[in-house]
Amino acid sequence: MSTVLVTGGSGFIAGWCIRELLEAGHDVRTTVRDLRREAGVRAQLHAATDFDDARLTVLAADLQGDAGWSDAAGGTDFVLHVASPTLRGAAMDEAEMIAAARDGVLRVLRASRDAGVKRVVLTSASGAIVYGHPDESRPFTEEDWTDVTADIAPYPKSKTLAERAAWEFVAREGDGLELAVVNPTAVLGPMLGEDDPPSLRVVRGLLGGAFPVCPPFGTGWVDVRDVADLHLRAMTDPAAVGERFLATSGRSLRVVEIAGILRERLGDRAAKVPTREMPVFVARAMGVVNPQLRALRPQLGHDFPSTGAKAERVLGWKPRSVDESLVDTAESILAYSAAS
Repeated sequence: MSTVLVTGGSGFIAGWCIRELLEAGHDVRTTVRDLRREAGVRAQLHAATDFDDARLTVLAADLQGDAGWSDAAGGTDFVLHVASPTLRGAAMDEAEMIAAARDGVLRVLRASRDAGVKRVVLTSASGAIVYGHPDESRPFTEEDWTDVTADIAPYPKSKTLAERAAWEFVAREGDGLELAVVNPTAVLGPMLGEDDPPSLRVVRGLLGGAFPVCPPFGTGWVDVRDVADLHLRAMTDPAAVGERFLATSGRSLRVVEIAGILRERLGDRAAKVPTREMPVFVARAMGVVNPQLRALRPQLGHDFPSTGAKAERVLGWKPRSVDESLVDTAESILAYSAAS
């Protein structure tokens, strides 16, 4: 088996990637910005699977600095670059977010190339594909790119520019380094610990009554376990080299449809979940004073349909249904809420 570096080991997607790698027999290194998080990372993984502690190494490295990356990549066969600036914690302005994402990708790629890594799998996002297009009448595919000159939020803009920088680096300076990219839609699924993944905040908000009515937008959805599976397939399959893969269950659902599934499947435990969708014009007007709606402004009124057919056809990937993923997500959120 191989030695694999997973960046951002305390994150939602990275944690599941590490779990899948350990269960597949690989040795894993992972990075965190602060080694004080190592104990938490190990505890989450031990709760999720059995493994020898010697097979997991946790190292300190920050995407905004060069220190630690050559040590992290040295002696590894593959790299899953999952870490990226996110929407949690202190606010980061657009320029800072773009620079952090792009420069972080380039740091990891340079370290991987210099260490003789065979392949890097980059976690991008559907946000690098679906935004800024006037026509949403067909599902978006890997051939599409987000228009960064359009009115879009900083996070998808940063993911788009970071992914483009990655492809350009490999083409010009990669020196044989292979690259594959995974572009997940909105990520659902059970938590490995008591973290607050930004991708689960819509479901958490619906269950907790944070939304009196549903925000008016839709998107594709995918389970984090299937995202991790796709990363491992893209890591090892020769057909993945030089390719992007949308990770989506194939159904673009509006938030009000998600709410309906939760109420149907969870019964009384979803009593706070709203049943109506806010009109788009109201949501846009309220976004002037409501920070949550303001952050959703580029999504309001859109559905962003996309297809994971390429990953299914090329890599044999089979995502689970949105309904199954939603129930598992809700059960996980409710369990941690009850325990806290």
